[in-house]
Amino acid sequence: MRRPGRMLGRAAFFLLVLVIVAYTVFPFYWAIVASLKEGSALFTVEAWPSRPAWDNYLAVFREQPFGRNILNSVIVAGGVVALSLALGLSAAFALGRVQFRGRKMLLLVILGVSMFPQVAVLSGLFELIRALGLYNNLLGLTLSYLIFTLPFTVWVLTTFLREMPVELEEAAMMDGAGPFTVLTRIFLPLMGPAMATTGLLAFIAAWNEFLFALTFTLTDEMRTVPVAIALITGASSFELPWGRIMAASVIVTVPLILLVLVFQRRIVAGLTAGAVKG
Repeated sequence: MRRPGRMLGRAAFFLLVLVIVAYTVFPFYWAIVASLKEGSALFTVEAWPSRPAWDNYLAVFREQPFGRNILNSVIVAGGVVALSLALGLSAAFALGRVQFRGRKMLLLVILGVSMFPQVAVLSGLFELIRALGLYNNLLGLTLSYLIFTLPFTVWVLTTFLREMPVELEEAAMMDGAGPFTVLTRIFLPLMGPAMATTGLLAFIAAWNEFLFALTFTLTDEMRTVPVAIALITGASSFELPWGRIMAASVIVTVPLILLVLVFQRRIVAGLTAGAVKG
């Protein structure tokens, strides 16, 4: 009597998984299909273009410095990840392992900073970037992105460090290790999943950021890929080359998909760390 019900439940589960996969994968698939069309073919519905317009991918690099824009995004996102992990790890060690007055309040302040929308701090941050002489500079973008990557990095790493056994720290200190040695030699090798998770989330946030990149850059050579894609135009102001826009979107999405596939196990381990602690 239970077998039909069990088979029905399993079939419903697989159907639900199929719907979720289709819902999440179909937009990217359709972007690939649209990137291989041009002209009136964009308005025809077909599973795969009968005449793929591969020239859209070449035109993205031929008509603008898109290769330089990709390099800019890699430099900025890589710098954001490095700074976020370095600063976040040291701050998380202090907040997670050191007892001091006001620790909880400080964590709430860090969380509160991440709740402000970007437009709320845009004008003040613009004046700061200009005063530092970092306008239209990749370093200025890198520092500005720390506003929204550093808070969640600190929170995730603090939560992970709190779950570390105190016996490890005590044993290392008994052997004469200082706080820096404990952090780098004892805790850091055990924090691979958490570092991979926060690093990838910071990379994706910096890679996709648009508002700061649009405001703090001026020339085509200094723009990142989201702004470069937004500024792709056609022969007239009333015509948008959707084929090239979709081709550029596919190009910049593929690296993120590859990163997630490479680090998927560490990401899952980092997100579930401490969830089953008794």
